[in-house]
Amino acid sequence: MDDSEELIQDEELSGCGATVCCNPRKSAHRFIVLPIICFIGFGSYFCYDGPGALQRDLKRDLKLSTSEYSNLYSWYSWPNVVLSMVGGFLIDKVFGIRLGAVIFAGFVCVGQVIFAAGGIFDMFWLMVVGRFVFGIGGESLCVAVNTYAVQWYKGKELNMVLGLTLSVARAGSTVNFSVMKPLYDYISRYFSGPSASGVTLMIAGVATILSLLLSVVMWFIDRRAQRVLRRGQGGTGEEVHIGDVKNFPLNFWMLTAICVFYYAAVFPFVSFGQVFFVRKFEMSPADANYCIGIIYVISLIAAPIIGLAIDLTGRNVMWLLGSVLLTVVCHGLLALTFANPWIAMILMGVAFSALAAALWPMVAMVIPEHQCGTAYGIMQSVQNLGLALVNMLGGVIVDSRGYMVLEVFFLLCLSATVMASVTVLFQDVASGGGLNDTPRQRLLKQTQRHDSSDEALDCPDQ
Repeated sequence: MDDSEELIQDEELSGCGATVCCNPRKSAHRFIVLPIICFIGFGSYFCYDGPGALQRDLKRDLKLSTSEYSNLYSWYSWPNVVLSMVGGFLIDKVFGIRLGAVIFAGFVCVGQVIFAAGGIFDMFWLMVVGRFVFGIGGESLCVAVNTYAVQWYKGKELNMVLGLTLSVARAGSTVNFSVMKPLYDYISRYFSGPSASGVTLMIAGVATILSLLLSVVMWFIDRRAQRVLRRGQGGTGEEVHIGDVKNFPLNFWMLTAICVFYYAAVFPFVSFGQVFFVRKFEMSPADANYCIGIIYVISLIAAPIIGLAIDLTGRNVMWLLGSVLLTVVCHGLLALTFANPWIAMILMGVAFSALAAALWPMVAMVIPEHQCGTAYGIMQSVQNLGLALVNMLGGVIVDSRGYMVLEVFFLLCLSATVMASVTVLFQDVASGGGLNDTPRQRLLKQTQRHDSSDEALDCPDQ
């Protein structure tokens, strides 16, 4: 260690900075930082489902068909078909996590303001532009949060942390479905028509300011940790090239397929669900929102608990497959029976939580850490392509065939998810990849790899 490094260490670890709460080397500091990382995505998720919570009101105030309404979700997804992958690469190669998170949170904030302004002035095209700008930042911000989680918690509590980030993000959606309709009803006392919708959406935009402020706070915290721990932004110092994508393993692409087909059966279902529950189960719009939102309420509670369970038990692939099969059962109950829909939605919330807690950490198991931003970006990009197409197709299906055919379509998506999950399981067993290992088995393999590396270094060239 040279004099400058000693000076940095002494400076950072003296006084308050030397306490367990302020020392980046201590677990207490990691858990203090955890709420900040989690809540960076809160505003984005809160505003994402604003159209879903106000579906009937938006369609009435702006005189929209279901197909036109679905564009509010499709045009969120379209930019991310490319920009999530580019955003992940920019995080790894150009901006770094800190600047990337601030930039993308800024896009989210500006996009929501434009979206709300379009409602106030009854300009649907401006609302679409706002959702497009919002989408530029939304998914890339999620990539930044996942990359933060990998950098701070890989090899420690990653499954639990990614589950918790999902919980807090989905809490944004839960709060949205709980408060947006009552907020709209209150605003409609003073405004009418499109203005009522626009003002409601503008007030909701306050949540995006929270995301922007927390991303700035995290900038300073992570910069200090980098200085104290003397680590590079990517954690390895290795060069990242976009051409590396072609060398990503088969299981990464299968995980991407699972991401696309599974979320295609969940998020569009939430988007179109209000009218489905009103028509089939004769609920009021407010009760339908509560029933839909229970998915996110359950994930708020279950995701970190299930994530901790996966940290303790391993077997990520089995958790993944089980959650997909449970979701098939839930959609089957909703489509083919008149059983109490709350049962299916609660079970779907558990399955949704388990899948996310099992799926996203597996990316860090099959992709080197310095390429994780790019990998997460690719998954987000392909996912958004799927969501954009499914939202558009869903609107057409509802207008022409009805909600029953839409449910059959969701079941087909889940069937593809089951096949991809089984492929991951067999491929992992064949390659000895360890995705379905227990923590003890993973630790043993890691020790063996380190021992092999040490032996290779000790052996002189022949």
